[in-house]
Amino acid sequence: MSETETALRRRFIFSSCWSVPDCLVVGPWLEVSVTVWFIIPSLSFQAADGLVKVQVALGNIASKRERIKILYKKIEDLIKYLDPQYIDRMAVPDAMKLQFILAEEQFILSQVALLEQVNNLQPFLDSAHIKAAPDHAAKLQRLAQIHIQQQDQCEAVTENVRVLLEDYNKMTLLLSKQFVQWDEMLTQLEAAKQVKPMAE
Repeated sequence: MSETETALRRRFIFSSCWSVPDCLVVGPWLEVSVTVWFIIPSLSFQAADGLVKVQVALGNIASKRERIKILYKKIEDLIKYLDPQYIDRMAVPDAMKLQFILAEEQFILSQVALLEQVNNLQPFLDSAHIKAAPDHAAKLQRLAQIHIQQQDQCEAVTENVRVLLEDYNKMTLLLSKQFVQWDEMLTQLEAAKQVKPMAE
């Protein structure tokens, strides 16, 4: 057996004594890390003996002190109260959370349908054409620049058309006013012509 295999075997045997792979639990409030690779045989036994003595000493201290026994009993409550989600659970009970979920049932189902659709379309995303897209990045950039130029030209043409329409509307309004004036003048001339023969 090689030195590395021996070290691994000793580490496994040592850890299995407490049924904890990477740490020696001497109390709910204290964990002593023992993740050590015991490559030197003499040090491995010294470390194991030292840790056993520490565990025994802490166990004796805990058994003699009443406060530590009480603390053992309250550890679960302390862990529960220290949980950041404890207040959320108190403020929003499980029944209310269930009502929230049921109220969003249709939305959740619609999202599930969309996710299934995305999953069904996944082969298209993995197609050779999509994978070859980075190779066409230069052409795409050139097309994007042409598109921007065409947008600018379109905006310029739109502005020119707007100006022409404004001029057309102004000209139409002026012609309408002129035609009204001409109609009034023609009406007056016709009226004067009819009055003149009657006077003779």
